[in-house]
Amino acid sequence: MMKNCCSKQNCSATKGCPQCGKISKSVELQTVVHQVKFPDVLSIVEDDYYFCDEQSCALVYFSASNKQIYKQQISVFDSARAAKLCYCFDVDKEVYIQALANNSAAEIKQFVVQKTQASLCACEIKNPSGRCCLADFKKLEAISRVKF
Repeated sequence: MMKNCCSKQNCSATKGCPQCGKISKSVELQTVVHQVKFPDVLSIVEDDYYFCDEQSCALVYFSASNKQIYKQQISVFDSARAAKLCYCFDVDKEVYIQALANNSAAEIKQFVVQKTQASLCACEIKNPSGRCCLADFKKLEAISRVKF
């Protein structure tokens, strides 16, 4: 259950990615520990970690002390999982975009919103960013309005 799902205070610290330079938001240690594959997880130490969401960057997490964790070390970054919109409820971006095009997206979003409001999400563990996906639904909706 996400303690402060969608809370702006969870997203306050930022730092430039050492690989691509993109400004990256802080992420909880709990998220990193749950995302990194074994045996790489054994080398995770307590530190301030940041999540780089740049698709073309090979780096996913980096720490204040320069610990770097790459896509191949993350359990959800195989080709099938890279296009997730909602990790808690297994919603693909393409499925939602298609639902937007067919005017059937409301049911999907309503389900995710209801489950999130009922504290049934696990964003800080399942989502590599450690954040709630609801803002990502809004972003896709805005992009889709431009396309369709």
